[in-house]
Amino acid sequence: MALSKIDIENMVTGETPVANGGTGQATLAAAGLSKRPNAEPLIINGNMNVWQRATSATTTTGAYATVDRYKISEDTDGSYSTQRHTMSNAEKQTTGFDYALQANCTGTDSSIGASQTAEITQKIEAQNCQVLQYGTSNAKNLTLAFWVKSNKTGTYCVAIRKRDSTSYDIPIEYTISSADTWEKKVINISPTAGSTSLITSSGGAIANDNGEGIFVLFALAIGSNFHGTNNTWVAATKVATSNQVNWMDSTDNNFYLTGVQLEVGEFSSTTLPPFQHESIATNLARCQRYYFQSTEGQTTLSVYQDEGSYLSGNAHYPQTMRANPTATLSLSAGAGTISSSGASNISPEAAIIYANMSGADGRVTCTSQKWDAEL
Repeated sequence: MALSKIDIENMVTGETPVANGGTGQATLAAAGLSKRPNAEPLIINGNMNVWQRATSATTTTGAYATVDRYKISEDTDGSYSTQRHTMSNAEKQTTGFDYALQANCTGTDSSIGASQTAEITQKIEAQNCQVLQYGTSNAKNLTLAFWVKSNKTGTYCVAIRKRDSTSYDIPIEYTISSADTWEKKVINISPTAGSTSLITSSGGAIANDNGEGIFVLFALAIGSNFHGTNNTWVAATKVATSNQVNWMDSTDNNFYLTGVQLEVGEFSSTTLPPFQHESIATNLARCQRYYFQSTEGQTTLSVYQDEGSYLSGNAHYPQTMRANPTATLSLSAGAGTISSSGASNISPEAAIIYANMSGADGRVTCTSQKWDAEL
């Protein structure tokens, strides 16, 4: 029996679709471009509208816990949580966004160990990075823009991490100047910054496949083993500079992030094209390439079987997933016992959910399904 369709509008608690702000032809023309080289935003869910998993969570090492497409990592002696922040009317007028990712320090680490880190990362699929032309003499400039706010002022870092083939990192400093104030940052990333050959040589190439392309990493606290030189590509794991603040030093600390966009080309704050607002359905569909779950409490599979028999049902995902996903399923029986269950014949398009019944005839229901194909 095929799984029932998932109602997209019920899967996300988010804003109503925002009208596309246009392509920004004037600003693109100022940068010598007639249109964006990338039709779709390189950053997925940059407006923080989609939260399939949860709207709050305690951070663990390397977890996709709350907002879609952002990996929340913490490997220090402290701890922090993340949650969805709903913008006030004043904040909406300032930033143009309804939601932000909010991080709160919940356990302190006053002295970050050399190999310890706390960061927020989005990984971009390799085939979406082909427009960058890394690994050639035509490698493109990038511009990263975002809105940020924190009570802790000082020097922070973002890093672009080139994966696939040889790995290269470039940490770049920015400053949060005023406490508890939204600030927009616009950062240029040159393929030849600090080195004329790393990204433009064959080692800088990114394969046209479904693997890792580039990472965009927002540093909160970074140990000295991962300190590099500001605005310099290096063939090592260097995601911040020694000037990076230790955001983990007080449980009073917070950090807000939204409006993340990564543009091909070199732009200033005055020439930056407007944020590409996608409809909630489009945004969700792009997120579901990497992760999909059924609405909480929804019956997605319901069949009757004789005692001792094997049952199965076809699971068709709402989107083709990046790779064969990992399944996490919850099944329940109205009568009898489910002796074993799981998923088989898993592909990027569909899978088979199965269960073995014993004890009595009964109705078996798949109450929850989660399919994970994150990078």
